[in-house]
Amino acid sequence: QVQLVESGGGSVQSGGSLRLSCAVFGVTYSIYCMGWFRQAQGKEREGVAAIDSDGSTSYADSVQGRFTISQDNAKNTLYLQMNSLKPEDTAMYYCAATYDYCSGLANSFGYYPVDYWGKGTLVTE
Repeated sequence: QVQLVESGGGSVQSGGSLRLSCAVFGVTYSIYCMGWFRQAQGKEREGVAAIDSDGSTSYADSVQGRFTISQDNAKNTLYLQMNSLKPEDTAMYYCAATYDYCSGLANSFGYYPVDYWGKGTLVTE
């Protein structure tokens, strides 16, 4: 079993930065892909960024060049550095983990199969 706990959300002005963290607890050696999703009020959940166990990353077109996903294996923590924030980045941000590949996660809309979800952290502008 794996538990994911997000933190770091908050209110920020346009153009500002935030770093989200996702602490990972449990048996994680088989987790292959981790990612961030977001869901704005009244909209479908969408993929934001993904990183696989080899360190390969992928991003949604809407955040490419502004957001950076990374992981610190020693601290069992996933990060999302968000720079140049825009009003449309306002959403609940969720950390996710899957035993499967990251295929299409970062540009997904709506349902995307993952094995574990965090409860989310809110980012507002």
